[in-house]
Amino acid sequence: MSHPVQQLAAAADASEHRPLIITLFGLFVVATLFITVWAGRQTKSASDFYAGGRQFTGFQNGLAVSGDYMSAASFLGIAGAIALFGYDGFLYSIGFLVAWLVALLLVAEPLRNSGRYTMGDVLAYRMRQRPVRTAAGTSTIVVSIFYLLAQMAGAGVLVSLLLGITSDAGKIAIVALVGLLMIVYVTIGGMKGTTWVQMVKAVLLIAGTLLITFLILWKFSFNLSDLLGTAASNSGKGAAFLEPGLKYGATATSKLDFISLGIALVLGTAGLPHILIRFYTVPTAKAARKSVIWAIGIIGAFYLMTIVLGFGAAALLKPGDIIASNKAGNTAAPLAALEIGGGADSTGGAILLAVISAVAFATILAVVAGLTLASSSSFAHDIYANVIRKGEATEKEEVRAARWATVAIGIVSIALGALARDLNVAGLVALAFAVAASANLPTILYSLFWKRFTTQGALWSIYGGLASSVLLVLFSPVVSGKPTSMFPGVDFHFFPLENPGLISIPLGFLLGWLGTVLSKEEPDKGKYAELEVKSLTGTGAH
Repeated sequence: MSHPVQQLAAAADASEHRPLIITLFGLFVVATLFITVWAGRQTKSASDFYAGGRQFTGFQNGLAVSGDYMSAASFLGIAGAIALFGYDGFLYSIGFLVAWLVALLLVAEPLRNSGRYTMGDVLAYRMRQRPVRTAAGTSTIVVSIFYLLAQMAGAGVLVSLLLGITSDAGKIAIVALVGLLMIVYVTIGGMKGTTWVQMVKAVLLIAGTLLITFLILWKFSFNLSDLLGTAASNSGKGAAFLEPGLKYGATATSKLDFISLGIALVLGTAGLPHILIRFYTVPTAKAARKSVIWAIGIIGAFYLMTIVLGFGAAALLKPGDIIASNKAGNTAAPLAALEIGGGADSTGGAILLAVISAVAFATILAVVAGLTLASSSSFAHDIYANVIRKGEATEKEEVRAARWATVAIGIVSIALGALARDLNVAGLVALAFAVAASANLPTILYSLFWKRFTTQGALWSIYGGLASSVLLVLFSPVVSGKPTSMFPGVDFHFFPLENPGLISIPLGFLLGWLGTVLSKEEPDKGKYAELEVKSLTGTGAH
């Protein structure tokens, strides 16, 4: 058997297979652009652009939420982490899944009831509008850009492998292409277009993952014990591959890193802006609840399948071959698809590779569109309309500002995504979760459930959580000091953990409490009572 990376390149380069791969890619892009243009024609008001006119059912929104949540990190990053680190890689699957329960229990319904389009709406309801909206908008944009990094990195890896592109310039060009497509989706389609793209992508992703899972299990006669045993012996780590401690546990620092990662994953979802704005697209609180229940079912099934994908890749491929293809293991799932289909020389292998890669690309485009929409909405609605224009912007001007913000955010994420192309995408997403849990979650929870919470508390919590998490990431091994860092040639890190959650999340909560206690401002108890009734009953919700 030839080297899988050479196989992958051969599969992409073979003249008989390349047209197939490009055709599948092209078909998806054309189909989604068609949906976007169709939805764009129906986007007439700000409510249509930001919230899809609140016309989606619980099931439709559940499907779209799943589409938003099951990102390239889930599909490429988790499979790669499991293929390289066994049990410790599988912790991502568990963390991402459990996080949904926090979102359902704490924030889904109250947010739907008390807001209009963005997180800033909820905070501004009982606090001083301008400073709070500025803080909420800033936080939303920073979290979204962290998350966009992961998607861009995944896109660069995937498409460059498929098309046999090895040069850095080629990979950067692919990242730029994804960025351009994302700008088109959001500026034309708004929330309606983005939601339909999410729904199509969720169905494709579940179908593609189900197919590969079935084929891997079939190869091992549906014997999980045989699959895990082969993965352990093939990994070169033996029984240790199936036990905790291969990535997290060798040292005290790595154990702390694991706790930090766990906290960030479990608490991060409830603070992710592109997930939070999804709850505004349904007409009622009941539909918001129903959409989260549907999402839990779909997402749960998907994460169970990523376990088979990851261990299947470990059983079918050598770890050295996965790393040779991509240092962080992001190509384990496409490599496993190629192998299970019969290798590079087979039509089956080429078809499976093309299908899985097209699905992964669809995943990236859809999530990227959702993220960009969240950050551009927050800029236009919170910062432009309510801070710069002091509430006097027309709906038309607001939507125009959102479209320009989309272009600016797209350019920034293309530049940063080009730098992050060699990092594991699941790890990058875990950073976005940590920033969201540090800056957004304390403020949302305090606003909804603490009567005394003040504007100063909100500002300290958002800016403190945001600054501490971003600074700790900048001076962590993710950015410098390791062969797998963003800048591997230099070392200026002093924070030993790869995820800042352990420090920055408690700090966000502490600063919110401290800012409130030290504030001289008298909280508006009448407004809190109104918000409480709204958030619990939905009375007066838009």
